[in-house]
Amino acid sequence: MKKIYWFIISFIIAVSSGSVFSYEAIVGPTGVLKYVSERSYGGYTLFAPMMNSKTTYLIDMEGSLVHKWESEYTPGSYAMLLPNGNLLRGGVMEKRAAAIGGAGGIVQEIDWDGRVVWEYKMNSAREIQHHCFDRMPNGNTLILGWEAKSIDEAIAKGRDPKTIPLEVHDMGQYHNEFWMDFVREVDKNGKIIWEWHVWDHIGTGPHQLDINYVLPEKLGPNYAGFDWSHFNVVEYIPEMDMVLLNSRNLSEFYLVDHKTGRIVYRWGNPSAYGQGKKPSWYDNGDQKVFGSHGVSYIGKDRFMIFDNGSERAEGNRSAIVIVDRKTNQVVWEYHPITSQSFYSFRQGYVQMLPNGNIHVTSTNSGHLFEVTEDKKVVWDYVSPVFGKELKCYAEDGDMPNMMNNMIHRSYRYGADFPGLKNRDLSKKIPLTECPEFYRIYKTDK
Repeated sequence: MKKIYWFIISFIIAVSSGSVFSYEAIVGPTGVLKYVSERSYGGYTLFAPMMNSKTTYLIDMEGSLVHKWESEYTPGSYAMLLPNGNLLRGGVMEKRAAAIGGAGGIVQEIDWDGRVVWEYKMNSAREIQHHCFDRMPNGNTLILGWEAKSIDEAIAKGRDPKTIPLEVHDMGQYHNEFWMDFVREVDKNGKIIWEWHVWDHIGTGPHQLDINYVLPEKLGPNYAGFDWSHFNVVEYIPEMDMVLLNSRNLSEFYLVDHKTGRIVYRWGNPSAYGQGKKPSWYDNGDQKVFGSHGVSYIGKDRFMIFDNGSERAEGNRSAIVIVDRKTNQVVWEYHPITSQSFYSFRQGYVQMLPNGNIHVTSTNSGHLFEVTEDKKVVWDYVSPVFGKELKCYAEDGDMPNMMNNMIHRSYRYGADFPGLKNRDLSKKIPLTECPEFYRIYKTDK
């Protein structure tokens, strides 16, 4: 009894103090942990749990379910709402051409009532959809993919044979080829409109990717082998007619001209193109972000990044970073004083909300939170969905650095979002019967 009492006391102190603290731990309560309604943007949060779940959830700020969609696939890797109220969702096909982390094979559009109204499959021996997708204003869809290239092709392209592992095993599968990133734009009929391939931009200049750039060996064999660049973001920026991409392994993002295909801007790791000191075992070098995910354009030539920090020589910790393209400088950064209170070894996403707050997905512990510009956490949520189970208490996962309530990416939508107009959101169903800690904090200033 005393142990439980002191846990509750320490938990209350933790979530109610500190301007830069968000709750994250190996074990602890789930659901809404904090909700400061006066400072929160409010609205509804969409998420698709990754582990053994085929359901996409839309919840209100108090954690109640207002709508859900069922699918025949687990998410590959997330879902997003479209302005018409339909869901755009990636799926992990049962028989994938390549068992690589992030590979899915299919993107579907699902209407409000759960009917599939459009889909595009990319799942063959030579190419497979992975991670990310985006719907363009003209109705076309950008899809991120991998294409297979042989080791001989990579060597002919300039890859140093000494940097290629003799064999690489990933997710129980042997790989003896390179899977290179590319982007495909398709219309509503599945016709290919535009493509961009990393393979066409191999080189050593600032507008190219160096096929021989290999991060320190401590990062593991995958970084040197089959999944060399590992892109995890594709986003279309209509006001620029640019495509935004991000590489986890090279730890930098790119702006690609949609008309010419040229890389016109990159940021995050100048050593990747010979313009800075490479990180080492003991210092970060000139590298700015580490294993980054979730880059998004937030307007005024600024970009926001989920910096995982998982390969940071000077200590693992995640951060949210906003960089100004005009100056190449970080203009805002959020990371808690207690580093392990916010840390996702892999994956993650950040979304700028209309009121200036930021919605954060810390993937590996199913942790979602909202932070203000002055770095105060005003909404804190840990998903209770652990595969096919709902839990009031988060427990250690089955994989290193990952828990079974993982969420790759979540989105917040305001009550005025066009896709929610005239939708019945009145049926508020609690996901669990867990204690509602957040009620203690609703009137915080």
